[in-house]
Amino acid sequence: MRETIALHSNLSKEAIPSTSLWSRFRSIRWRKSPLALVGGTLVLVVVTLALLAPLIAPHDPVKQSLSAALRPPFWQSGGDLTHPLGTDQFGRDVLSRMLYGARISLLIAVLAALCGAIVGVTLGLISGYYGGWVGALIMRLVDLNLAFPLILLALAIVAILGPSTRVLILVMTITAWMIYARVVRGVTLSLSTQEFVQSARISGASGARILVRHLLPNLMAPIVVIWTLEIARIILLESALSFLGLGVPPPTPTWGRMLAEGRGYLTLAGWISIFPGLAIMVTVLGINLLGDGIRDLLDPRMRKSL
Repeated sequence: MRETIALHSNLSKEAIPSTSLWSRFRSIRWRKSPLALVGGTLVLVVVTLALLAPLIAPHDPVKQSLSAALRPPFWQSGGDLTHPLGTDQFGRDVLSRMLYGARISLLIAVLAALCGAIVGVTLGLISGYYGGWVGALIMRLVDLNLAFPLILLALAIVAILGPSTRVLILVMTITAWMIYARVVRGVTLSLSTQEFVQSARISGASGARILVRHLLPNLMAPIVVIWTLEIARIILLESALSFLGLGVPPPTPTWGRMLAEGRGYLTLAGWISIFPGLAIMVTVLGINLLGDGIRDLLDPRMRKSL
């Protein structure tokens, strides 16, 4: 966690109040960052497949057919293109479940990372700009949350409230807001001493206006990078909870639940778990590469060397 905070806290040190995040993105020469290109391509493919799942999925992901149970992928003996990646122990099509599972995993990750960003950025701005006992209280909450094992916190909340999509988004939000708060607070403390903020104060701008119109635009670069990497972390955490039976209730398919359902068939029908495991690996790898690439492209010091 400390390395992640240090990694992204330098992105806004060269503040340019008049430059929007969108204009900075347009000025980037993306071809000079193979990390961003490769990661972006992987993420684009996964998102496209997830969005088109109702159109391209060959079967109903929850429909059972015991007569077709444990059918292997098409390249193995006994397999066929009717079920390209095989079927599970209930005869459900693995490819269809993976495509629909991507929708659930990405939905939870994107929304939870977004909610965590809203909470964390707001508290980080307040703590960094106003300081005092309010800022100290917010940082102690961050320390307390970071000191508690996040997986145990997630397990406790899901066990109390029951597994559902809304509860999972709540859990992931609770585990995501601290990194935003710490990074935003540190950058806000640095920006608050610069001339464009002092000029806004002298001109009579309110604290809320300074936060929204002057500080927040200069914080968007690290926020975007953290949000990107948090999506990857949340996908892994959601998969872990689903593997433990605390994710989205069945029969809704998720990658983590597919891993759990296939663990008893690893030697007999390993494809049940192998393919969703590969999907998680490729998605998380793509998001991490994209996040690292965006970080390098948005960091003024890194851009000079590209």
